[in-house]
Amino acid sequence: MPDNRHIATGYEIPTERYSDQPYVVKTEDGAWLCTITTGGGVEGASGQHIIATRSANHGRTWSPPVDVEPADGPEASYAVPLKTPSGRIYLFYNHNTDDRRYVIADDPPYKDGKCYRVDSQGSFVFKYSDDHGRTWSAKRYNVPVREMAIDRENPYRGEIRYFWNVGKPFILDGAAYVSLHKVGGLGHGFFTRSEGVLLRSENIMTEADPGKIIWETLPDGDAGLRTPPGGGPIAEEHSYVVLSDGAIYSVFRTIDGHPAYAYSRDGGRNWTEPAYKRYANGGLMKHPRAANFVWKCENGKYLYWFHNHGGNWYEDRNPVWLCGGVEVDSNEGRVIRWSQPEIAIYDDDTYIRMSYPDLIEEAGHYYLLETQKDVARVHQLDPDLLEALWRQLDGGGSLTSENCVIEWKAEEATGNNVVMPPLPPFNTRDHQRPDYGTKDMRSGFTVEIWLQIERLDGGQALVDARAPAGQGWALQTTARGTVEIILNDGRSESRWDCDPDLLVAGKLHQLAVIVDGGPKIISFVVDGVLCDGGDYRQFGWGRFNAALRHVNSADKNPIIAPGSGSSRDHAPAEADAQRVEISSAIRLLRIYDRFLRTSEVIGNFRSGLS
Repeated sequence: MPDNRHIATGYEIPTERYSDQPYVVKTEDGAWLCTITTGGGVEGASGQHIIATRSANHGRTWSPPVDVEPADGPEASYAVPLKTPSGRIYLFYNHNTDDRRYVIADDPPYKDGKCYRVDSQGSFVFKYSDDHGRTWSAKRYNVPVREMAIDRENPYRGEIRYFWNVGKPFILDGAAYVSLHKVGGLGHGFFTRSEGVLLRSENIMTEADPGKIIWETLPDGDAGLRTPPGGGPIAEEHSYVVLSDGAIYSVFRTIDGHPAYAYSRDGGRNWTEPAYKRYANGGLMKHPRAANFVWKCENGKYLYWFHNHGGNWYEDRNPVWLCGGVEVDSNEGRVIRWSQPEIAIYDDDTYIRMSYPDLIEEAGHYYLLETQKDVARVHQLDPDLLEALWRQLDGGGSLTSENCVIEWKAEEATGNNVVMPPLPPFNTRDHQRPDYGTKDMRSGFTVEIWLQIERLDGGQALVDARAPAGQGWALQTTARGTVEIILNDGRSESRWDCDPDLLVAGKLHQLAVIVDGGPKIISFVVDGVLCDGGDYRQFGWGRFNAALRHVNSADKNPIIAPGSGSSRDHAPAEADAQRVEISSAIRLLRIYDRFLRTSEVIGNFRSGLS
């Protein structure tokens, strides 16, 4: 079944085998101009170069790519575009101008002390286009970058510098700012030390002669943006936005399991002490060594792309999660508060990684661009998903009734079971396929309970919709003091639980389990907060078996005598019904025959038990 979050529903952007950083600017003639790092080999291979392509229909189709730099020249990589008021478009990128074939590495696994990947050193340069990206200047221009301690401490003592960039330029008070990530060494993990700087030009927005553009390197001092105190050596891939009061906000990746951020209130010359990023409720965000981007939307609100787990490596960039952000006042000035996240894009192959995104708005619609490093695509986002993220931060919420097939309240019930219709299958046989194989329905369901349990001993059945042989689904307590869901189709079983230390014996809690058959992910929301694993585990969400067919108590449900309870709509026919047993600890039970969004569960929580 269609799911616009699935990566394959996007529109492909033409590239060669490798594709990276598909970034867009709107041209003065109304097109989208996308610049991409591409090549016939893998990332970092010889032949890596930069192309540009245009779309006149919001990314559905693209013009034949033109070379900004040729494939047969030195490596040219990691381009970011900037449009000026005149319509001129500048493109900044790494260029291996001296055509070096290796550089010194200072750490294993480079056994001979050499790194033969040379796309992250050389010169930081730009070219420009005055015809909306159709052609580019023959000459490239160097951007001078001030030397800092991290340069002097590399193996070349700064004579050769390591660097690259993924952050898009931005404008503040008529000046342009271009991001750069300085690198102190190459070795295990490729970059062994990194920090962020900004290259500021006061006159690029008005100066017609590229040779007269003036640059300064920020922040002041001998170091760029680094990790918070006690953090690791990696602070890179800084992404920037400008707040309504002129403050600059930066978010960047670390290998500490959390993204970091900082504010500058003097145009990038000085920054607040970096800290790890938090949700509006104060909880730490989790993110691996992957790009995490922030964008300011035309409505003045923000979106944040990340991967919502606590890894410290380059893996597990699937799915993509989004948070919404809004500005609020603080003692220091305006700051951004962040919502709980939602899944925005996923791939069925869990090893596929998607990253280096861009966001563009057009006529009230929102489009994400991303790359799997071999295919770049454009995705139109569901505006309701984004509006719900921002609404989380308003403090309100409303009850979701759509697709609620059971609502049972202990105070109204005359028994401890209800009868409900079968839940939709996760996959079926596809009779339209010549091999009659699997048809992925990308369906799901959600269970919401309000419980007040006197003890948290393991093995207590809270909600049970299983047949005697175990087929169906159930919620039960575990020995860790958590609640887990069990999914069983008679052929396989999957289970996942909420985070520890969230449930308190004797206290009333809302707990919801979202079983999302698109990315095949189970997520728990407890008292309006999405579980992310905390300090206990890397992932707060888990995957269930993609071969799981359904969670009904029988392939063809037997006739079951109706129990007592209430259904939001009407009791199902006996031949289609299944029985759900409910613990006395449950005050309210809702079952939806679709996966709810995090924002919908939060709305239910804020609506209260009544």
